Amino acid sequence: MKAAEGSSLMANSMLLDTNIVIAVLRQETQVRETLAAFDHIFLPAIVVGELLYGAHNAQHPNKEMAKVESFLTSLDESAILPCDHATAQVYGWLKHQRSKFGRPIPENDLWIAALAYQYGLPLATRDAHFQTIDEVEVKSF
Repeated sequence: MKAAEGSSLMANSMLLDTNIVIAVLRQETQVRETLAAFDHIFLPAIVVGELLYGAHNAQHPNKEMAKVESFLTSLDESAILPCDHATAQVYGWLKHQRSKFGRPIPENDLWIAALAYQYGLPLATRDAHFQTIDEVEVKSF
């Protein structure tokens, strides 16, 4: 499967996985400094859902929800990438490839990878299983 033509949103952009946003929320200096070098940061809608779920399940949900909401409102609304029909096509193809070669990854992460591929964005993550997806450029930090 080929990435959609003109799918690269912008040069010097990065798509963030949930664990990277959590590092930002925890004020990890190295992560914050690394991300500051990018002109545009994007989040999959899936990551937003995972962050909100985590906040609801936290020991202090109101405090964590406020952190997440503050982070989200600091972003331009266009920074949150929704899943659409094109994303679903990529997801189906990626899931087929993973199952064909016996290399499944968690469902939400397949959707995140599909968005990275669809938009031609590198993915910042700490999850090693993304490295098994040749079609997605992964930045580990």
